[in-house]
Amino acid sequence: MTFNHNYNLADSNVWSGRIDSIDNYDAFRWHQWVQFLDLNDFNPRLEPGEKGICFIGFCSDEGVRRNLGRTGAAKGPESIRLEMANLPCSFSKKMRLFDCGDITVANGNLEEAQAVLARATSQILSAGLFPIVLGGGHETALGNYLGIQNHVANSGKKSIGIINFDAHFDLRPYEKLGSSGTMFRQIADITAEAGQEFSYYCVGIQKHSNTVALFKTADALQVKYELAKDIVSGDDQPLIAGLDDFIRDNHHIYVTICADVFSSAYAPGVSASQSLGLDPEKVIRYIKHIIRTGKLISFDICE
Repeated sequence: MTFNHNYNLADSNVWSGRIDSIDNYDAFRWHQWVQFLDLNDFNPRLEPGEKGICFIGFCSDEGVRRNLGRTGAAKGPESIRLEMANLPCSFSKKMRLFDCGDITVANGNLEEAQAVLARATSQILSAGLFPIVLGGGHETALGNYLGIQNHVANSGKKSIGIINFDAHFDLRPYEKLGSSGTMFRQIADITAEAGQEFSYYCVGIQKHSNTVALFKTADALQVKYELAKDIVSGDDQPLIAGLDDFIRDNHHIYVTICADVFSSAYAPGVSASQSLGLDPEKVIRYIKHIIRTGKLISFDICE
């Protein structure tokens, strides 16, 4: 099955910047190392011992619009690439970087775009690459999750634990159409229909940003969560212990970040800014801890 009008190849012009050397890898920046792939002719070649990361953009803020939020997240993938382009290659040559382009939303059909993203994520995983999805509104998470689910469906290790760094549960009720506030409620329903456990840990929750009904929904679905105020004012050990227990209970871990988890001092341009949000340095420590477990299967950053 080919990728249709929702798919655009990567724009190599976005990956540009300073060049200190054309032959000394130690002086390289990411824009000199990234290679471009086409999902319709997907054949990444890794030599023995090499590992690969594949970026895929999800240019959507349709879910944010439906959620009555501040739009603009559709421009996120390009903006993130522009920031990554000049990062130094401070890793081994055995780490390869690939960019396979963007998924877009046509005529407001978010559901179609999420299905295309699911196919893309599954294809990237099947090729032995690690997907990093660049959002986009947090509706990105549904497509990414479905791709992971499809990839592990025929394996003996099917349980997927979601760790969401977010100020919001995103467990709002929905009827026919989802939004950037419903993805994890949708995933809960999908796993229930499949007879699977809904495994969800939300880190950075703001009490003033979630209704009482949403806290009750989280409790009913047995969601684990950590309040932002406890992370800001406490030490890391209780959260690390909680993450360890959660990770131990799952075969695979999918990490998703909604940028509104961060303090507006660091992330002022999100849909719903948080003056009392988290410090990115702390979140980076938690993510590194998760990576060291060897269970991380996919990652996205959204909104």
